Amino acid sequence: MKPPTVPAPDRDLVVNETFGPTFQGEGPSTGRYAHFIRLFGCHLSCTWCDTPHTHDPTRYDLTAEQRILSIDDILSWLAAAPVDLLVITGGEPMLQPRVLERLLLAIRDRSLATDIEIEIETSGTIPPTDLLTAAATRFNVSPKLAHSGLRRHQRIRPAVLRHLAGTGKAVWKFVVQEIDDLDEVQELTEAYDLHPVWIMPEGTDSSTVLTRMRLLAEPVLSRRWHLSPRLHTLLWENDRGR
Repeated sequence: MKPPTVPAPDRDLVVNETFGPTFQGEGPSTGRYAHFIRLFGCHLSCTWCDTPHTHDPTRYDLTAEQRILSIDDILSWLAAAPVDLLVITGGEPMLQPRVLERLLLAIRDRSLATDIEIEIETSGTIPPTDLLTAAATRFNVSPKLAHSGLRRHQRIRPAVLRHLAGTGKAVWKFVVQEIDDLDEVQELTEAYDLHPVWIMPEGTDSSTVLTRMRLLAEPVLSRRWHLSPRLHTLLWENDRGR
């Protein structure tokens, strides 16, 4: 039997999948042409998680769901089909900070990628390092609400939220199921000075997403927040790699 591949410290990323070109489906860059790197592993387990294949051993063979990619592998992939937006998502990207630092610095060092924007999607429970903060264009931070099934101390880390807010590079994307969830969003945004705020309907099929967007539209407008679709879900339902 072939032994499992072991990632080299600070040189290899543990990845679930890479895909693109596609569109960024959420938040302030919705609709932009982009590539995605979905990293493997998450320390949270939301009841409605749309990427359980990155971390849930009860439903997936996690050995089959992970790949080891070197920084050079990823740079070659990006060079083959250049884009001006790279989205690093998960799972939870902040679980691999050191090699992520090296990747972002390597991308910045490549002359063909000097203008690339890099968005990192995170739950806001692990602070980014100084190097990641300097190299990233934006953090799309998605603090989890009570309907995630997580205890508050698991999902809300005040010091981390304040740190991310202080970077000046964070936007705040809250996954919402019903109108009453907006009161919890209001409490968090006021307590930790989180802005700008994007509200996104929870759902993994187009019917649910549209229904919830219509339900939330007027209440979100009244609070002067932004409303985000899940564009990839509206276009391709729950297909992976889209």
